[in-house]
Amino acid sequence: MRESEEQTQLRGVLRDFFGATPRGFDKALWARMAGEIGVQGLAIPEEYGGAGFSFADLAVALEEAGRALAGGPLLSTVVLAGYTLLLSDDKAACRQHLPAIAAGTRTATVAGFGGGELTATREAGGWFGDGHADFVLDGAGADLILLAARTGAGTGLFACEAGAPGLARQARTVLDGTRPQALVTLRHTPLTPIGEPGAAEAVVERVLDIGRAALAAEQAGGSAHALDATVSYVTQRHQFGRPIGSFQAVQHRLADLLVEIEAARSAAAYAASCVAGPPEEVAGPPEEVAGPPEEVAPPPEEVAPPPEEVAGPPEELAVAAAAAQVVCSETFRRAAEEYVQLHGGIGFTWEHPAHLYLRRARSAQVLFGTADDHRARLGALLGLTEHIT
Repeated sequence: MRESEEQTQLRGVLRDFFGATPRGFDKALWARMAGEIGVQGLAIPEEYGGAGFSFADLAVALEEAGRALAGGPLLSTVVLAGYTLLLSDDKAACRQHLPAIAAGTRTATVAGFGGGELTATREAGGWFGDGHADFVLDGAGADLILLAARTGAGTGLFACEAGAPGLARQARTVLDGTRPQALVTLRHTPLTPIGEPGAAEAVVERVLDIGRAALAAEQAGGSAHALDATVSYVTQRHQFGRPIGSFQAVQHRLADLLVEIEAARSAAAYAASCVAGPPEEVAGPPEEVAGPPEEVAPPPEEVAPPPEEVAGPPEELAVAAAAAQVVCSETFRRAAEEYVQLHGGIGFTWEHPAHLYLRRARSAQVLFGTADDHRARLGALLGLTEHIT
């Protein structure tokens, strides 16, 4: 899948920007990223203060952020929280929170999506939450937390503002210091419901798949940096009077890694393309959807397809996201390991950034499930589990 000219230009701007900024999160840089480049609002519809571009455009920013281990809470704020609001179809909540996210003045995250013990009860004064969720991405500093909590009628989505009574957040010690996580605890904490009560589970599942597609883009970027940095090093480091990059064993290892990285980029790009853009791009103009009256109702023999075609293929995003995680997680791990190994002694020191990429690769491998989890899910989605003995 080829990039558009605009995406190539965006990539160049972001590579220069991230290359000149420190790793991790800085509020001033987060504001610059929104004000000068508009990264946070790329995939947010224009009616909510964004640019209205597609997720594929946002994936370019995620890939470049992954390459530099920079960008702040892009994954938690823009992807997970942003798409939770958009998919909830709660226009009031979108108008309240998305413009500030797009402007870079508000950070957000999600909790209870696939883990945690959060409950919400309705009382005379409104909704109140109790319980905890651990290892919440950017949970200690987020201005807004979107929660998936159990209610008497199933699972519901709720918003919790920073500083709410009964909200406690404790930063966790994690392997990857560039991606902070926290324990979030609620004790009779006021919550604001979001969206339709019965639609929360479907929203959560789709948001997690979008998060997997976003993480795959980051992993592809990190893998590409590891390869580029290693190639640069082996052409400069000399042993026995010649660059170590001229040794056939080193060349074979890097050639194999290049093939894997190209496969990872393809898998990540396909997953990104499976994430729907703004509603107006998906539906198309009304006159193109309905068509002339005489074309709306086809002959009876064309209405009912054969039984095996009625259900259609498995949900495309779920399959693409799971496949991308299998490929990109393992590729990033191997690329980071080669980054360390082929740099020799310097690659094992704290002064060299190789260990940061190894930490990110290892932590990203389990962020939304392990590779084995994704393989098992792929088998279930494709109907292959019944054939496995």
